[in-house]
Amino acid sequence: MVTSLPEPQHVKSVFHVILKDGLPKLAQDRLFIDCSTIDPSSSREVAAAVQSTGSGRFVDAPMSGGVVGATAGTLTFMLGAPSDVPGLVERAEAALLLMGKKVWHLGDQGAGLSGKLANNYLLAVANIATAEAMNLGIRWGLQPAVLGQMINSSTGRCWSSEVNNPAPGVIKGSPASRGYTGGFGVSLMKKDLRLAVEAARESGTALELADTVQQVYEATEKEHRGKDFSVVYQYLTSKSK
Repeated sequence: MVTSLPEPQHVKSVFHVILKDGLPKLAQDRLFIDCSTIDPSSSREVAAAVQSTGSGRFVDAPMSGGVVGATAGTLTFMLGAPSDVPGLVERAEAALLLMGKKVWHLGDQGAGLSGKLANNYLLAVANIATAEAMNLGIRWGLQPAVLGQMINSSTGRCWSSEVNNPAPGVIKGSPASRGYTGGFGVSLMKKDLRLAVEAARESGTALELADTVQQVYEATEKEHRGKDFSVVYQYLTSKSK
């Protein structure tokens, strides 16, 4: 069974319904693969409930690649599953590769979410930095496409500059080039950022940029709700004098 839900409370609620009346035994353990992006603590709580009721095995496998990757079947999954259970990792990988092209086994249950949140924290920061750099260069008189090409052949190159450049007209077919429609919604990025920051606080990890980045996405969502998160570029240009 594969689940992909918005928030921790949704995952807990769904599995409460699944587990509350018990499940019949099967010849092979059921495999629950949760592709939701939630906090590792909530995921471990659900995994413990599945295990304690003898309902099967629960692994976390949040995904990366967005709408484009889902449509093309090229998603990347970050898998959290115990390697000491014979065949479990291989079984999960086989199922996930029906939906994507790459599975990273990062460690025990919960590790997939830790990896996903670390990645998305970096993505949130890189997206703002790319938007600021593009806005800066364009305001200095540089052509957007030329500036983008230069960055992507230089040390500033990243996914946000090369694949999902936030400046309109730089990358053909990107959300920015079609009115910031489709892609990864700014509300989802704000949610993933919140989860990453909360998990960092739980582990006592300093994130020096977190407060500023959260404030930027909060303000961007208020002005551009429903748009791809690269719309932060429009928020930044509107603040420029």
